[in-house]
Amino acid sequence: QAQGLSVRVAVRHPERAPAAADERVVADLRDPAAVARALAGAAVAVNAVALYVERGGDRFAAVHVDGARHLGEAAARAGVRRLFHVSGVGADPRSESAYVRCRAAGEEAVRAAFPAATILRPCVMMGPDDAFLTTLLALVRRAPVLPLFGRGDTRLQPVHVEDVAEAAARLATRPAPPDPLYELGGPGILSYGVLLERVAARAGRRPLFVPVPLPLWRAAAAAAAVLPSPPITPAQVALMRRDNVAAPALSPFGALGLTPASVESVLATLP
Repeated sequence: QAQGLSVRVAVRHPERAPAAADERVVADLRDPAAVARALAGAAVAVNAVALYVERGGDRFAAVHVDGARHLGEAAARAGVRRLFHVSGVGADPRSESAYVRCRAAGEEAVRAAFPAATILRPCVMMGPDDAFLTTLLALVRRAPVLPLFGRGDTRLQPVHVEDVAEAAARLATRPAPPDPLYELGGPGILSYGVLLERVAARAGRRPLFVPVPLPLWRAAAAAAAVLPSPPITPAQVALMRRDNVAAPALSPFGALGLTPASVESVLATLP
């Protein structure tokens, strides 16, 4: 909206639509007809749908691959000028994780359906009510002992969700067509262990951090997958096995005149 765009938000659950949206429509990415209705008259489309846990009829391939293809095909038919597909740093067709493989397959599906599409690969995102910093803060506040992924040396480059949204909006409105791929990371790279230390400092706590081998994390995630809201998922464990860092040459922030928020500044805004 700050870039002069009228924003239509398509959601499965209308009560969860952002209050600031100019228009809200009900749609499911797996329903081609609903997607077509949501895109009618749109000049720009952004696919930010994600599934982190397979449950019931929800499958990674249906959302990240088939759903992305439906959107790309519908956008092409609707005459959408620019399409942005939000994927993630680390998308890899050779990954042992079905989630990570489907992220990569979704990128290819979008490009096949809408060749001019732009792929946005953010690092792990942070912001109000996220499943990252907010969750870590809650854990630090109530647990005197916290497990680390391995030795806690996986490198992360968290990026504020609002910076990702602002980058997409600026790319959508500038005259020059965007590049086919961008990777978006915050201003600092830090290990998971250091990140936990900063979260603990923000919470005023000094928990004991205990290294836990990744095979044990995989077993715990598999067992927790049956819970309604699992505290850890196989997809998260797979992502923590690799550094989550953006390629500097693929960052759009400098060219767009954006300075992304740091972990410390976002932590300061969280309750």
